[in-house]
This record gives sequence, structure tokens and C-alpha cells, in this order.
Amino acid sequence: MNIERENHKLEKRLCRLTGQAIVDYNMIGEGDRVMVCLSGGKDSYGLLDILLKLQARAPVRFELIAVNLDQKQPGFPEHILPEYLTKLGVPFHIENQDTYSIVKEKIEPGKTMCSLCSRLRRGILYRVARELGATKIALGHHRDDMLATLFLNMFFGAKLKGMPPKLVSDDGQHTVIRPLAYVAEKDLIRWAQVKEFPIIPCTLCGSQENLQRKQVGNMLKEWDKKFPGRLDNMLRAMQTVVPSHLMDRKLFPFETLVPTGVASEDGDKAFDADDLPEPADVASALPEVQIIRITPSPASAPLES
Repeated sequence: MNIERENHKLEKRLCRLTGQAIVDYNMIGEGDRVMVCLSGGKDSYGLLDILLKLQARAPVRFELIAVNLDQKQPGFPEHILPEYLTKLGVPFHIENQDTYSIVKEKIEPGKTMCSLCSRLRRGILYRVARELGATKIALGHHRDDMLATLFLNMFFGAKLKGMPPKLVSDDGQHTVIRPLAYVAEKDLIRWAQVKEFPIIPCTLCGSQENLQRKQVGNMLKEWDKKFPGRLDNMLRAMQTVVPSHLMDRKLFPFETLVPTGVASEDGDKAFDADDLPEPADVASALPEVQIIRITPSPASAPLES
């Protein structure tokens, strides 16, 4: 009974956070035809499952169509997704394109395949969205992906740039949305176990364990274990930007800044210590959490993004 209660709370949290992100960023509107990109990993399965639940109770009417790009990776179980989606009763389209051979031909052994694979996949999905008449393209990136992208750009790209919850595609033709922007990856992992999604591992890049994104992801997981609530604070920080207290001259007119004679709460506090909570206060402010362990059966497939 405890497990059932926890699973019900998890489902409510997933729907609440996804619904809130959709509302906050006006992701889905009346009459939208949403193309849900389904890779066969836990995130995209979770996205489709949650959107179906929200579709049934949303005040606006919208369509969902699941799309999978079969990249012709050796050993890819091409029957799993059609069988799953048919059983679910969801309209779907399987696009067959041999991007696997192109990536293997162009990328030297040992080099990262993600960049080229991503570009090829993106172009194909944009074309499919146009052909299907989709008004929105939904991707399964979650909170941890958002934060990892921020740190990747800081560490390796020297940019303060994250992964937006909503954007216009690089070809200017499509609106791309990430409804799971507020959802923690650990919740998606648990939900995949609860729902027993037929996970399909990515054999193209899944074995590249030393990718920079994996390293940053491991750093975030370690922080989440040691400092509960830190990742949520970091996500809120991405939504609460103060350009005058950064250093980008394109965002704030530092060169022309002059005294106005009017007092400002955001004025010179450069020498004041920030009023941050003490560690003990942080701990006492955290809600009590009941931790349960759900052990997947030995036959379960590994969970992949």
C-alpha cells in the first residue's frame, strides 16, 4: 500500500510539474497538433505518457502523434515501438532513415558521435513535422538536462547559456517545446520502472561513457544526493536572471550607466554579504521525505535517455 501511495504521489507530481511548465511557457494551445519525439528511452516514454494524461483533462483540445526515427542501428528492435503504440492506441509514424551509416562513416573511431547524429536527426524530424502538419514538436529533455547544458556551456563553451523550455527551430519553421523542463530525472527513472516501459538502449552513442555531458550529469547527481534541493534552486536561478549583476554589455548598458539620484533596492550592495540561509536552516526547511527502494526485475532492460 505504501508503494502504491508513493506511485500515486509520483504520478501527481509529474503531471503537476509538466502542466505548470506548459502553462508558464504557453507551450500547447487550442487545436495544436503535437509531435512527440519518441526515442525508446525513459524520458520520451515518460513525456508521451504524461501528455496523454494531461490531454484527457486539459481545458484545451490538442492532438498527439508519436514519431520515432529508426536510424537503422544494428540490432535495433524495430517491432517494439509500433507494438507498444498500437496497444496504447496512439497515432504514430515511424521514419526510416539510415543515419547510423552516415555517422559511422564520417566520425573517427573514439570520437563523439552526438553532434553529427543530432544535426541529422533534427533535420529529418523538422521535415516529418512539416509533412504531418504538426504545430509543435515536443522533446523529452528534463530539469537535469537543462542544468547540465548550462554547466557544459560554462565549462567548455565560455557562455552563460542553457536549454530553453520553448524555442523556434533553427530553420525558423517550427516551435519546439520541452514540457518536462521542471521534472527531475530521478522521477522519470522511477516512473519508467513503475510503468515498465519497453526501454530501447541507444547502441550508437550509449557506450561513450566519457562524454562531457555524462561527466557533468554525474556531478549534478552527486550534488543532488549531498545537498537536497540544490538542483531545484539552480533551476529557479535560471528563471530569475539579474542582467545588471552579470557582465554582459549587450544585456545591460554598463558604458552609459550614470547616477539617477533615485534610491534603488538593486543598487550598490557589492560589499554586502548575501543573505543566504545557514546550512542548519536549509536542512530544517526541507520537508520530511519517505524513501522507498524499487528494485527492477533482473530481466528489465537498462534505462537510457
